[in-house]
Amino acid sequence: MSGEATLDRRGFILRHTRLLPVPHAPEISLHVAEEATELWQKTEDELATIGLPPPFWAFAWAGGQALARYLLDHPETVRGKRVLDFASGSGLVAIAAAKAGAGHVEACDIDAFAAEAMALNAAANGVSLSVRLDDLVGCDGGWDVICAGDVCYERAMAESAIGWLSGLAVRGAEVLIGDPGRSYLPKDRLVELASYQVPVTRSLEDAEIKKSAVWRLA
Repeated sequence: MSGEATLDRRGFILRHTRLLPVPHAPEISLHVAEEATELWQKTEDELATIGLPPPFWAFAWAGGQALARYLLDHPETVRGKRVLDFASGSGLVAIAAAKAGAGHVEACDIDAFAAEAMALNAAANGVSLSVRLDDLVGCDGGWDVICAGDVCYERAMAESAIGWLSGLAVRGAEVLIGDPGRSYLPKDRLVELASYQVPVTRSLEDAEIKKSAVWRLA
């Protein structure tokens, strides 16, 4: 049995996080790290030897908070529709979509810890999600709305994700992107729908407030 197979992911999450309201969407609570650098180091110390990614699932990132706020304030965007939250992390945006009345919500990520966090957070908020541990780039599950928060922080990921999402937009899906203006955000291909001042973790973002927007991929 591999080291990864023996990990108690749920126990790790519960030991190293607290269930707290999301600053810009307090209708939702998440299991988040109170001390970002401490959990990051803990993850590296305990998990890096088996090649797992950093704990992106343990934080409410700026773009995700903006998207969650937008969906909660504009429930008609997802009401009764099939929604995918791509690279979901904590499941924040997926939970917001479910609370806003989406007909079916899928939340996907390639990190098994994120998948566990999504399940825990969905249960804590009394909503149902279909959690997928998968890289869905290149797939089309017939979704009506695809949400992607904070996916433009790295060139390769941004180019791959935006190329795939553009194809889904062409066939008629509504693609919503939440982002605080990261380096690889293709603004020339986006229409801004809303802008927010989002509280964030200074140790991660080098700021306490990040201006973050919700965009529609044209």
